[in-house]
Amino acid sequence: MTGLPRSRAEAGHGLPWSGLAVSAAYGGSVVMANWASTHWSALLVGSLTVPAGTLWAGVTLTLRDLLHEALGTPGVLAAIVAGAGLSWSLASPQIAVASVVAFTVSECVDSVIYGRIRVRSRLGAVVGSNVVGLVSDSVLFVPLAFGSFAAVPGQILGKTVATVLTVAVSLLAKTARRAVSP
Repeated sequence: MTGLPRSRAEAGHGLPWSGLAVSAAYGGSVVMANWASTHWSALLVGSLTVPAGTLWAGVTLTLRDLLHEALGTPGVLAAIVAGAGLSWSLASPQIAVASVVAFTVSECVDSVIYGRIRVRSRLGAVVGSNVVGLVSDSVLFVPLAFGSFAAVPGQILGKTVATVLTVAVSLLAKTARRAVSP
């Protein structure tokens, strides 16, 4: 199946409005992740410390997958660069450096994994790429931002919850579209 387009955009069937909407949501989630990480206290879930921007950072992983569908690989790369720029400009210096490093690495890894799995299963690609992305982002971000690995398990938990929620919403939306399609 190599050589086949992996998204509507790569097939020449790109939907500019959907790409614009997903791009705006992606940028918004990057802004919220950085703002929350800088201005809100961490949450305690049992014995786990969950940095405040974690859920928003987890949402970016699924939105990046939707960008892959709407805009193709060039659009994803442009969004990753824009997201890194937003992270740099919005957060405190320590959070900004941690965010740019973790965000860039995890989003690029996430994108490669998504592209490889997508030819077999869209849902499998979202889940597989998000798992790799959320672990790599957490392992890089937490120690760079907070000077310790202590919040890594909480960060992974928060991003896993975000992945489960975004996948559930995506599946519900797909079911709803099928129900109203002629």
